[in-house]
Amino acid sequence: MNMKKTIGITFTTLIFGISGLWAQTPKKTLIQRIEESPNSIPLNPDHPMKDPRVLFNDFKDNPPREPGPIDIQRTTLGLAYQGIPTFFRAPVALTPEDLKAGKVDVAIMGASLDMSTGQRGTAFGPQAIRTGERLTLWGRDGAAHIAHPHVGDIVFQRDLKIVDYGDAPIDIQSQERSFPAVIQMVKEIAETGTIPIIVGGDHSLMYPDVVALTQIYGKGNIGVVHFDAHFDGEEGFFGHYISHGSPVKLLLDEGHVKGKNFVQVGLHSMIPGRESLEWMRKHQVRYHMMAEIEEKGWPAVLDKILAEALDGPQKLFLSIDLDCLEPAYAPGMGTPEPGGMTPMQLMTAVRGLAAQNEIVGVDLVEVNPIVDQTYLTALVAVRTLGEVLTGIAMRKKGITDPHYRDPHWKDHGVPLDNK
Repeated sequence: MNMKKTIGITFTTLIFGISGLWAQTPKKTLIQRIEESPNSIPLNPDHPMKDPRVLFNDFKDNPPREPGPIDIQRTTLGLAYQGIPTFFRAPVALTPEDLKAGKVDVAIMGASLDMSTGQRGTAFGPQAIRTGERLTLWGRDGAAHIAHPHVGDIVFQRDLKIVDYGDAPIDIQSQERSFPAVIQMVKEIAETGTIPIIVGGDHSLMYPDVVALTQIYGKGNIGVVHFDAHFDGEEGFFGHYISHGSPVKLLLDEGHVKGKNFVQVGLHSMIPGRESLEWMRKHQVRYHMMAEIEEKGWPAVLDKILAEALDGPQKLFLSIDLDCLEPAYAPGMGTPEPGGMTPMQLMTAVRGLAAQNEIVGVDLVEVNPIVDQTYLTALVAVRTLGEVLTGIAMRKKGITDPHYRDPHWKDHGVPLDNK
């Protein structure tokens, strides 16, 4: 027999023999794998989307064009129910080159992560906020003759260059595997000098949002003012590191933010309990519960918050969980808690903080339109985001007084004839 043919037959026999043995070996079921190794999450190694970052579209040459924001609206002026839904009907940017070429001040992105809220549905938050306004005019180049009812002739739509930067790709079955894509996108924005605003989604997003920024500016170099009904410093749920109730603990334990530079506002739930409160005090977290606001009054507490925001790093991140509000004003939340702040208190605070401080990032989370049969929650969310942008516009124009009010808007100036 030919030697080559003999070797070929032997090799083939060997391969089929091994294959036969493999086929006879009982394969472990998925549940067996999970029970044997509860610290790992089995993934299908052959699935093309096991890393959600593969879903990123490459817009560099799609289509070939000069870099810069793209205005996708057909008209220069419209009402809230008109136009293609983008955040504030802003132009779209697709790449960092677009942000740099357009000298963009703020890029707003969505992150529809929704894995651990009390009531699922916050994944619809970004789209709800894109379409949440009910009245306000929008336009470009001064087409809409509007002003701010407190600070006067400061209009963020005109005074800031804002873009909608699209949504981060999310693994709808895993927070852990979604975080790298969120971090990548937040960093992509911030590295151009543009301020990222992340619209969620649940509050677990605070962790990747802040981590992305500390990877740029350094650990301990960012302060956080956090509006929430809950302190979000829990260990996590059912053995998981990550939940919408744990980002604060992760950020402090890993040293991304110092406890004394973490300011919490509006806490009014049954969490924290005594043990958690002791943890907060040990880490010097500065917290302002509704009990303090009730006792001292909002103006006094707001002054403390503004002072504490300045007592640390110059760069500030705002994290706004809408459940800091009384749910009568915004019923569509991931975890509503009665007894919270008013929209006026929240809006005054975020506008003042954004004017007073160098804002390097913002997130607004836990809007759950599915459980709201009205338009209130999305409307309040849109207006709250607008107040943040108004504060950023004030600072850009040189107004850094957090209590600034335009005199023409707060007093008509007409004397009484009998005085």
